[in-house]
Amino acid sequence: METTSEYAWHRSSYSGGSGDNCLEMGLGNPVATPVRDSKTPDGPTLRFRAVAWSAFVGSLKASPKAGA
Repeated sequence: METTSEYAWHRSSYSGGSGDNCLEMGLGNPVATPVRDSKTPDGPTLRFRAVAWSAFVGSLKASPKAGA
């Protein structure tokens, strides 16, 4: 398992004030984007290839917001 200290972690602005119920993505790896649960920052991370992560984020941006 990789260490999480090698990345600058970014939390979604949609996570709210407490920010303890969200995913975080690690910045600093051009090949794969690491993702972790903000509630367990020392826990496991998933890594997604750059093209897969870009497609995922693009689909989220294209989707209508829930409850809007």
